[in-house]
Amino acid sequence: MRTCGFSLLLALAFLALHHGVCHGGQLKKIFYLKSCPRAETIVRNITWSRVAANPALPAKLLRLQYHDCFVRGCDASVLLDSTNGTSAEKDAIPNRSLEGFDVIDEIKAKLEVECPLTVSCADILALAARDAVSFQFGRAMWGVLSGRRDGRVSLASEALDNLPSPASDFNTLKQQFADNGLNIPDLVALSGAHTIGVAHCVVFARRLFNFTGNNDTDPSLDPGYAATLKAQCSSPRNTIGMDPNSSSSFDSHYFVTLSQNQGLFTSDATLLTDKRAANFARFYQKFNVFLAQFGRSMRKMGAIAVLTNNEGEIRKNCRAVN
Repeated sequence: MRTCGFSLLLALAFLALHHGVCHGGQLKKIFYLKSCPRAETIVRNITWSRVAANPALPAKLLRLQYHDCFVRGCDASVLLDSTNGTSAEKDAIPNRSLEGFDVIDEIKAKLEVECPLTVSCADILALAARDAVSFQFGRAMWGVLSGRRDGRVSLASEALDNLPSPASDFNTLKQQFADNGLNIPDLVALSGAHTIGVAHCVVFARRLFNFTGNNDTDPSLDPGYAATLKAQCSSPRNTIGMDPNSSSSFDSHYFVTLSQNQGLFTSDATLLTDKRAANFARFYQKFNVFLAQFGRSMRKMGAIAVLTNNEGEIRKNCRAVN
């Protein structure tokens, strides 16, 4: 018991010293049971309807939540528009390709009619990301705790400083995730979100055409896959499925292709350079193992530096502070 107590003290000290790590203990299941009983049903119904019409949406909403939580925590700051000469997160270079804002707007508008100033934009984003992925399976694939409140600050400079880059090496990624209370299993599992969605060729072009500045190709990339990518990337604006031959299905195929040196980004390939990360990548080739860990990691990510109780606000419009 003494050892456990000492470990707890160390953990609390670490949390106190590191802004941005998880402290979502005040989030709850069915948080809106009394204040807005139909909240989660409304989010699910609108999200599923939109995904049915646009199968690319799950990847977009996952990315939207990821980019929100790594900057100021999960406070919906990525949803705010720039105002009065202040450039918001969504206008930072890494965020200019984000999509799905209109889905959040539609859900928020419906909830403001149902339960005015009750359901936060941050909770809507967390629920919608989960529900978008879950549409494929017809059921919720992981639990989402609620009770987040919305932040009032959004700065493009913070997005540039805090978002992990697709060109990052393993140590950089490991540190950025650790700064947010996420460990190596989380890093590898959350990277598995690349099993769906597409990327513009410009994002990874250097790996193909000028890796060391000598018009060369990243030697860690499978030569056959590299040749295919070069043929498909005749224009930097072209898009490529992040998981070859399986980019529209949420599954564990990403980890299979990763083991074949077909990870699209440097941040994918670098997972194989660390023994622990490579082992987890191998374990996650089994879909049930991956899905269980992905759900745990999404819950942890969704609790990064959340605002609760009287912190922040409940926005009426997700694009602007009240």
